[in-house]
Amino acid sequence: MSDHQSNQDTRNDDQSGTQDHAVICIDDMLRRVPPTSPEHCIFRVRHEMRKANEKAYEPQILSIGPFHHRSDGCKFMEEQKMRYVQRLLKRRGEESVHRYMPVLREMEQRARDCYAETIHLPQNEFLAMMLIDGCFVVELLRECSMNGPQMEADRIRNLPSLWRDLMLLENQLPLFVLNKLYDMTKGPNEHSELIDIAIWYFCDQPVDSDLDTNATLHNMLPKSKHLLHLTHTCWTFGLPDAPWLKASTAHTEVRSMLSATELREAGVRLRAAQERHLMDIKFKNGILEIPVFTIEDSTESLFRNLIAYEQHSQCGDISYVTQYMSFMDCLINSSKDVKLLRRQGIIKNYLGDDEVVAQVFNKMGHGVTLTDFYYNEIFRNVNEYCNKRRNLWMAKLRREYFHSPWAFLSVLAAIVLLLLTTAQTAFAVLSYKNQL
Repeated sequence: MSDHQSNQDTRNDDQSGTQDHAVICIDDMLRRVPPTSPEHCIFRVRHEMRKANEKAYEPQILSIGPFHHRSDGCKFMEEQKMRYVQRLLKRRGEESVHRYMPVLREMEQRARDCYAETIHLPQNEFLAMMLIDGCFVVELLRECSMNGPQMEADRIRNLPSLWRDLMLLENQLPLFVLNKLYDMTKGPNEHSELIDIAIWYFCDQPVDSDLDTNATLHNMLPKSKHLLHLTHTCWTFGLPDAPWLKASTAHTEVRSMLSATELREAGVRLRAAQERHLMDIKFKNGILEIPVFTIEDSTESLFRNLIAYEQHSQCGDISYVTQYMSFMDCLINSSKDVKLLRRQGIIKNYLGDDEVVAQVFNKMGHGVTLTDFYYNEIFRNVNEYCNKRRNLWMAKLRREYFHSPWAFLSVLAAIVLLLLTTAQTAFAVLSYKNQL
């Protein structure tokens, strides 16, 4: 055997050995990958979305669940959580949490499966987290619904960041855990379900309002996976189906529209729609009706997390919130558009600066993907209306000559003067002919 062939065989053996070792390593890694669970409903917001405003997805004072467990910025509320658990036990006449642990142990694996990444907390720490965080949430909602008299409780639940932090996608416990803890800690005079008081707290709807009479919504709410999902269900319930879901509707994508100030210049009138669902926008006879939108400190975080839920969820439903914010992003290009919408009563700006509001809408869609566009038909109709020359001419006439009562009176006076002059000329001509 030649030296060249011997060296070649040696290299083949080395390569073969290396290949075998690599295969073993990869096979071992594949075996350790946990299976994808259909229970996944609580996600970490992906990087493309969170880089636009990372703080909007992170708790300010309160951490719930494992993703932000023991976060440095939430240490103050850790002691408050324990005080809530103490108060719960005292109310129940219990000295220990031993009654709850067996139930939580049975739900542990199902709860872990709800998170879209492996939770590495040891069993005891994970169970303690579920108990403390869960009891805090249910007791907080219970006290808010009952308007409890405790001064300390009032001080805690009125913290402005508390409501905001409970609406973060990364800051959730599975709703079945909260439901179980709520049912186990019910008093003899409590007749409301957890979803009732949660909707009252998060969606500002009375406990015994239309939820009891609207059987369809009330049947949908228990299927919610967590509190953010519950709020999303309440917010989007009752919206009409998109036109593309109707078999008779030809679907052609239209995703561009003039901004608010440009629409006004093109003859479209913007009108605030009162007492209507936030996302139920309508266009008819040159009037674009948009429900009133209130923007305050917690608004951006809430909408970003509702959109994040829609983007990560695999439910296949219409992404109503994502579609709505995409519509508003098209409508608002600058502070001038916000100013116009504010003057029309469509936007209530509690942030103060119109430019800040414009940036909120313009950045909301970063990292977001859309498939079919819910407002496609409205965009098409608006664009067709704006492209008609008659509408452009009428808009210019109104803008230049009828923008104020004085301008209208001036035009009216000019018309009257023109008619009088014409009449005088006609009489003069007739008088001249008679003289002939």
